[in-house]
Amino acid sequence: MAGMNRRAASWLAWSLWALSLALFTAIVLLGHASDSVRLPAQTFVLAEFLAFISVGALVSSRRPDNPIGWLFCAIALLNLLWAFAWQYAVYTLVTKPGSLPGGEIMAWLGTGWLANIGWGLMVIFVPLLFPTGRLPSSRWRPVAWLAAILLALSLVVFAFRPGPISSEGPQVSNPLGLERAAGAIHLADTVLSLCTVLVMVAAVASVIVRFRRARGEERQQIKWFAYSVVLLASAVGLGILNNYVPMLPLASAITAVQGVGIASVPVATGVAVLKYRLYDIDIIINRTLVYGSLTVTLVALYFGGIVMLQRVFVILTGEESTLAVVASILLIAALFNPLRRRIQTFIDRRFYRKKYDATKTLQAFSAKLRDETDLDRLGAHLVEAVEEAMQPRHASLWLRPHTDPKDEAQRAWHEPYSPNALEGSSMRTSP
Repeated sequence: MAGMNRRAASWLAWSLWALSLALFTAIVLLGHASDSVRLPAQTFVLAEFLAFISVGALVSSRRPDNPIGWLFCAIALLNLLWAFAWQYAVYTLVTKPGSLPGGEIMAWLGTGWLANIGWGLMVIFVPLLFPTGRLPSSRWRPVAWLAAILLALSLVVFAFRPGPISSEGPQVSNPLGLERAAGAIHLADTVLSLCTVLVMVAAVASVIVRFRRARGEERQQIKWFAYSVVLLASAVGLGILNNYVPMLPLASAITAVQGVGIASVPVATGVAVLKYRLYDIDIIINRTLVYGSLTVTLVALYFGGIVMLQRVFVILTGEESTLAVVASILLIAALFNPLRRRIQTFIDRRFYRKKYDATKTLQAFSAKLRDETDLDRLGAHLVEAVEEAMQPRHASLWLRPHTDPKDEAQRAWHEPYSPNALEGSSMRTSP
């Protein structure tokens, strides 16, 4: 918020954080009072929005002029307000009818349009404004205005769409629904959905454009954001796969991965905006690629080994055996380190070729350094190693002559320093 001083921004940001925490507590209490079967999963998902509001409050209090923090606060509040309205409606319309006023209005607020606006801010405006809080250029203003118009129109469509407000929970008709305009509203909803998808694609394209132009710290900031988006997309994809191919033994792990994916967006964005340990992202990406690939490989080997060994035991003994599980575990333990080294080498060669080549060059020079005794050849090897690892336009090696420290100090006292005085020294130069 432009023009707001840091003290006022900090007070407002942490007040919103306290309000969000109060809403989350109320949601849990109402869900418990209603004996909601959705409460455990809903509570876990909503807890991720505490990460949004926490990071948003932190960024807003320290960078009040950057709208990213305020967007995160809005995203968290809108989703928590939606969940609170829904639980309120369930309690007053189903659990204890008439116990609280305004049940139908709260059910209308709980249809999801608040959450849709929150996610619209997340998937459109955060990419457009990240990390500086400004658009990549003035050419992107039409995209921002179109996104704002689409969000506003979606409010109108949700407000006047007739019929039941939800297929789950309390069956309440929209009190503001227009039955006569049902066809036009449905058509408008379809058109708005298609336009929103196009705007989302444009927002993602803005990040790519910004990354190609970025240098230094801004490039690292975008890497943090891209890393979190990849984690979120992977978590969503895993959840969709679980819906079509249920993986009951891994259900809790999939839920945890989805939670990490959602929470990673505000956390990574907060790190990027506050410029905290920006250059660690390369190490994090490297380790994620290595251990992610290693985990997938080991899980596949584990279940594949169990299936194959069980078939062998059935053929030999006529029944299954727990030895298949034990053998698979031993196989995984034996293959862990060799697979990790091979995957690390492959990823270094494929994605970090320059760093990999530089490391190999330095290792080769270290071996020569241990064995070489001739100073001239050692100097030549050093220049070659620097050229190969760093690839400079020009490389020079200056060897200072050996002199007695007392004589050198006395000479420096009586003689003025001259940068061209290289008597008694040797120079090795590579063009």
